[in-house]
Amino acid sequence: MKKINFLIVIAAFTFNAGFAQQKTVNSEQQKMNTFINKLLSKMTVDEKIGQLNLVTGGEATTGSAVSTGVEAKIAKGDVGGIFSLTTPQKIRKAQEIAMRSRLKIPMIFGQDVIHGYKTTFPIPLALAASWDLPMIQKTARIAAQEATADGLNWTFSPMVDLARDPRWGRVAEGSGEDPFLGSEIAKVMVKGYQGNDLKAINTMMACVKHLALYGAAEGGRDYNTTDMSFDRMYNEYLPPYKAAIDAGAGSVMVSFNDINGVPATANKWLLTDLLRKQWGFKGFVASDYTGVSELIAHGLGDLKTVSGLALKAGTDMDMVSEGFLTTLKQNLNEGKVTIAQINSACRLILEAKYKLGLFDDPFKYCSEERAAKEILTQENLKFAREAATKTFVLLKNDNQTLPLQRKGTIALIGPLANTASNMPGTWSVNADMSKVPTLLQGLTEVAGDKVKIVHALGSNLIGDPNQQIWGTAHGRDIPRDNRPESEIIAEAVKIAEKADVVVAALGEASEMSGESSSRTDIGIPDTQKRLLEALLKTGKPVVLVLFAGRPMTLTWEQANIPAILNVWFGGVEAAKAIGDVLFGDVNPSGKITMTFPQNVGQIPLYYAHKMTGRPLGDKPWFTRFWSNYLDVTNDPLYPFGFGLSYTTFTYDDVKISNNTLKPGQKITLTTTITNSGKYAGEEVAQLYIRDLVGTSTRPVKELKGFQKINLQPGETKTVTFTITEEMLRFYNNELKFVSEAGDFKAFVGTNSRDVKAVDFKLVK
Repeated sequence: MKKINFLIVIAAFTFNAGFAQQKTVNSEQQKMNTFINKLLSKMTVDEKIGQLNLVTGGEATTGSAVSTGVEAKIAKGDVGGIFSLTTPQKIRKAQEIAMRSRLKIPMIFGQDVIHGYKTTFPIPLALAASWDLPMIQKTARIAAQEATADGLNWTFSPMVDLARDPRWGRVAEGSGEDPFLGSEIAKVMVKGYQGNDLKAINTMMACVKHLALYGAAEGGRDYNTTDMSFDRMYNEYLPPYKAAIDAGAGSVMVSFNDINGVPATANKWLLTDLLRKQWGFKGFVASDYTGVSELIAHGLGDLKTVSGLALKAGTDMDMVSEGFLTTLKQNLNEGKVTIAQINSACRLILEAKYKLGLFDDPFKYCSEERAAKEILTQENLKFAREAATKTFVLLKNDNQTLPLQRKGTIALIGPLANTASNMPGTWSVNADMSKVPTLLQGLTEVAGDKVKIVHALGSNLIGDPNQQIWGTAHGRDIPRDNRPESEIIAEAVKIAEKADVVVAALGEASEMSGESSSRTDIGIPDTQKRLLEALLKTGKPVVLVLFAGRPMTLTWEQANIPAILNVWFGGVEAAKAIGDVLFGDVNPSGKITMTFPQNVGQIPLYYAHKMTGRPLGDKPWFTRFWSNYLDVTNDPLYPFGFGLSYTTFTYDDVKISNNTLKPGQKITLTTTITNSGKYAGEEVAQLYIRDLVGTSTRPVKELKGFQKINLQPGETKTVTFTITEEMLRFYNNELKFVSEAGDFKAFVGTNSRDVKAVDFKLVK
């Protein structure tokens, strides 16, 4: 009896605590509503419209337009926020002007803090390859710590666009091709930026982008149109956005593309019906750079017309176009928009500023002391180095070419071997390049005194000088050698012949991927390929250190090069991290999150495809009248989830607790994994599920879970996955989120291809 009473007391306490917490939340909401209502009542129409205007501070842009007359507009109350303005001194000066305006409404300050701030981390596609959610969250936490110390309070991140076309350069900014993994990463990124309290001085508001479907741009060409079914949209492309919203993201950025024929910036179904009504989003929506004025080129009308359409659809803040600022009042007077629509947008932006604590202290982020102490700290740099090592993917390692021995002579050759500016990768606008070592410098430091490192350029980045300029934009120059190609290669070969091993630093420069960096040929540029062929002919072991912001076509390299280490772009400490892995101080554990095709003709190629009525299956390639190509197999070069290690991992058969699953119950899958090699290492065990029969066609596999474990040589661990009915749900043809009774397969393995399967049934 006493035990029961005790439990009742605990339950009552829990209920009361929850009620008190809810009461506090409601009280804070009421307090904010009262404050915003009072402020709105004092504002003129012009001042309300001014809050909807987002301008650039001019330090960095992603378009051709640059805001002008910014200070005068701030003083007049015509600016709600500024982006690309940094440092406490500059931001304080701008905020002081705002605080001299009639109503003294503070501005919000944003920036593209994509993968770290001054301490840059690996590009997001690389971070995803770590499959390490706590680590990814910590990179966002450090980014927020540093960015807020430098005056910022709003980041245009995370980019959660699902991408299955590696020709699109912006795959570098996202998490890859999978909705489950993308959703998990979206949640931890939002948590890392925003923390538990947006009013804290070291947290910042996240801006989820780009809503929606931007990653499905036709032909992989940036800013291009998209077209897809609701089935694919709801089941595959929308989940990461919704996950970020559910995690509490304070703002959303609209995509450039159209959806069902209506550009996202003016798409009421997307921004009001889906985002606000279906998903319950309470924050504000910003256009992308000149997204409002670009509606003109889409064919929706002149600036006044498209500005009205964007506002009515649910776009609250106009980035750089100034269509809202210059035309909304006229639209209002003509009855094209309502004061209620203007009030709603203004309220949402004011609420964001309230949540950030800017009305309490407009200068809370303007601490020169914080900027001096909290940016590029030794602790942050150490973590950046550790994080980078976890993102590298070992694609091939014949005859244990890697790790390198700390003795003899290493020839480091290639156009990416001695360039610091390309190490952090695309969208590292805040990186301090004076703190970034080249691969030559980093490798020399890590190698130690017993290793001699010799260096040669070997080739230019790209044969075409103009394409090299485009691929090294934004100050990421690699000086060209104007000697004949044969002479440059001969110099490198001469050096390689005197070395014990050759490390070829090749691939993409940082700006060959990223925004406005789409490519139709995603292989290593021809001039670098010819260098690689010449190095291979020396007979020396060749290690390809591949720099890339996307999956690349590496069919020849896979067939001919002994070892390939994909290092992506690893951030400020990338060079030392590459050395750590090459010399075996760290065992690579990264696994790709986008499928690598054999050639561009296979694109789009992704693991979670649907079965055709004529699947090739186990039939020999080529088989007439079945779904295959004449000239290449259907197989990827490297499947989703693939990545090697210096050690080997052995999976036992999968055991299932019950072959029948009912709603409200769960079943478990277990397998034992053994490190059967000689090095300690980390392995990512992956769970996939297939719905075999249903009312809609379903993918051949869908990622539903993963675990990253560390094993010493000879050690065995048991990995357990839990399956519930909720994990089997999907959007059917009526867009109802359901599960259907029937047969399923579960797969566990080291990647999406190499798995072991068990069968089970869902019974209702």
